[in-house]
Amino acid sequence: MATTPPTASSSKRKPDVIDIYKNHDFIDNKRFKLNSNTPFTQAYVTSQLTQTTDASGMYASRVKGRQMLLENPARDSRAKKELEEKRAKQRVHKEKKIAKVMGKREAKERGIWHFDKSQAKFELFVPLHRLWMGYMSELLGLQQPPASGHPSAQAMPSSSSMHPKLVKADFHGSIITVCQSKNSCLLGLSGIVIHETENAFKVVTMKDAVKLIPKENSIFSFVVPLYSTLPPSHKQNEPLPIPDLEGTKKTVLQVPHIEFELHGNQFRFRSAERSGRKFKHKESIEL
Repeated sequence: MATTPPTASSSKRKPDVIDIYKNHDFIDNKRFKLNSNTPFTQAYVTSQLTQTTDASGMYASRVKGRQMLLENPARDSRAKKELEEKRAKQRVHKEKKIAKVMGKREAKERGIWHFDKSQAKFELFVPLHRLWMGYMSELLGLQQPPASGHPSAQAMPSSSSMHPKLVKADFHGSIITVCQSKNSCLLGLSGIVIHETENAFKVVTMKDAVKLIPKENSIFSFVVPLYSTLPPSHKQNEPLPIPDLEGTKKTVLQVPHIEFELHGNQFRFRSAERSGRKFKHKESIEL
């Protein structure tokens, strides 16, 4: 049987073909590197740059050695955002319902803030005013009245300690008076505050009338008692005592008091927002 001698082409050794998906035995402290004469990234970028004359230079200056996003990140659609906002509102509404908290719209629909005109009597809200006097006595740390009954200048608290507390205090039950206003019809209007909003005070006047006074462009005056209206046995951690029926007719205007001015333009906040707000001292020209 004759054998064919090897030709020159068959005598050349073929290069080894490496299967990159095969499990290779890596040697410690040595790198395993795959080389290619035509890298995919360079070939793909240069092939896409058909309108430039120097595609290789463009690749070397702007692409090579840099991290680039190959596609835009996923963006939420408008419908998805609206759906998430709707679910968030439903979640908040459900939590309020569980906690039995009533919102503004529900309170308005149920008529919570609707005031019956037959109940607009000044005497009915004097106990609320007496309760507010006790609240001011505890908040400002007022002294007990002297045994002689004559007021003294030593009982006057320092203004630096009173002002930061008053701007954050609750004014429901206080007696306020409009002393200056751009609207001349509001001058001299006075009454007990029964409801405070962001932009107005609702008061019951001494003539048994309900008035809504805007805060804007108005300066109010209010008074606090000079001496504490709480009993000497009252402690700070105890709840405020309920005013007695015999002394409910006496207001803060009939006892020694301290008068303050309130600028409505700088006081246009809700009572809940004022408690956590930091007020800065600054001069202003009003009216």
